[in-house]
Amino acid sequence: MTIEAVLWDFGGVFTTSPFEAFARYERENGLPTDLIRLINTTNPNSNAWARFERSEVSIDEFDELFAAEAAARGHIVPGKDVIELLHGDIQPEMVRAFDIICAKFKTGCITNNVKPKSGEAFWDDGGRSAQIRPIMKAFDHVIESAKAGLRKPDPRIYQMMCEALDVAPGACVYLDDLGINCKPARAMGMTTIKVVNADQAIGELESILGLALR
Repeated sequence: MTIEAVLWDFGGVFTTSPFEAFARYERENGLPTDLIRLINTTNPNSNAWARFERSEVSIDEFDELFAAEAAARGHIVPGKDVIELLHGDIQPEMVRAFDIICAKFKTGCITNNVKPKSGEAFWDDGGRSAQIRPIMKAFDHVIESAKAGLRKPDPRIYQMMCEALDVAPGACVYLDDLGINCKPARAMGMTTIKVVNADQAIGELESILGLALR
């Protein structure tokens, strides 16, 4: 099937991975390697992080719930500390590739996010808004888990995007830095790219789309 749309995750795709910030925090605080990722992937549909991304709990409630999950493993990690680690740096080469793709394909963003401290959208929250806002405004459609009440890898959130863009799953390419989020998209018929780094992802996009993106 001919590709009609390119769908993107945001964090870890347009920005550097928050996992780098998690690792740094763990080193600086004498915590076990990958502790935060382990907590976030334990009971992945009902843990503090999942509930926060679906807007089922407030920031203060998440702070307490995540701290309790960390304490159950014998460590002190306030949830608010984790929130502060989520903002990576914009990767300009991905933005350039995106700009080229926008001119030729439908585009959508499916992001697991959390309610901003202020404002109407996560890209308006914090000092990076001037960099992020133009990217988000360029998408044909954006689905935020905090607004939709659904989060990846729930298959319904991918179907919502297909319906919004009026495309079949088989006509879509989907990029995400987490394999668990690529799996349902691939099962629906989408071509998926697990983003390891910008150069690798752009290379795969060029091959799939037959388009120079650098």
